Amino acid sequence: MPPQRSRVRVRVYPLGDTAVLAELGTRLDTALNTRAIALAAALQKRRDVRRAVAGHGAVTVQFDPDQITHDALAAAIRRLAGKRPPVDEPGRLHRIPVVYDGPDLEAVAQRTGLSIERVVELHGRPIYRVFLVGFVPGWAYLGPLAEELILPRRATPRTQVPAGSVAIAGPETGIYPLASPGGWHLIGRTSVKLFLPDSDPPSLLRAGDRVKFFPLAG
Repeated sequence: MPPQRSRVRVRVYPLGDTAVLAELGTRLDTALNTRAIALAAALQKRRDVRRAVAGHGAVTVQFDPDQITHDALAAAIRRLAGKRPPVDEPGRLHRIPVVYDGPDLEAVAQRTGLSIERVVELHGRPIYRVFLVGFVPGWAYLGPLAEELILPRRATPRTQVPAGSVAIAGPETGIYPLASPGGWHLIGRTSVKLFLPDSDPPSLLRAGDRVKFFPLAG
């Protein structure tokens, strides 16, 4: 029997001479992210593709222009995206301890109209999806965040955020793996190391993994 196909509208945009962006959708959605990860995996098996990296609902594809053109690759992407993805297997589950004493915790409670205890409860309740890894080595975008906790980024980013800081912004949460500038709201900290330079891959968290936070006393 021919492979089943599903109706998926894919927009393919050129990114210079040797890359394209395949956009499956723009919403923050675990099913959409699963499709993006599956598409990236399928593309990575092609000889004419140098690298395929999944995002929230899109895939960035670097290709060999000596082997395939933009148009031919776009057609191949649409064919692959139309195939029904394999059954979504749950990624690895990481239980991460958090001391909820971040410098923005009280401000987050005030801006959301919640108690600090409720902020901690809502943040620690979900099992988050790792949508993608990027920004700095080891950083994972986790979500979706409880609607009650959704806030825009800080108006003034910090020039230095300590490694291990647990933060929220928009519909996502994350952990700063390295000391770096950042504009997310810092609500806690963890001792778990996310960037492991001597490991392969060097990121503890991978796209498709799951994360469960649990509170520790400070």
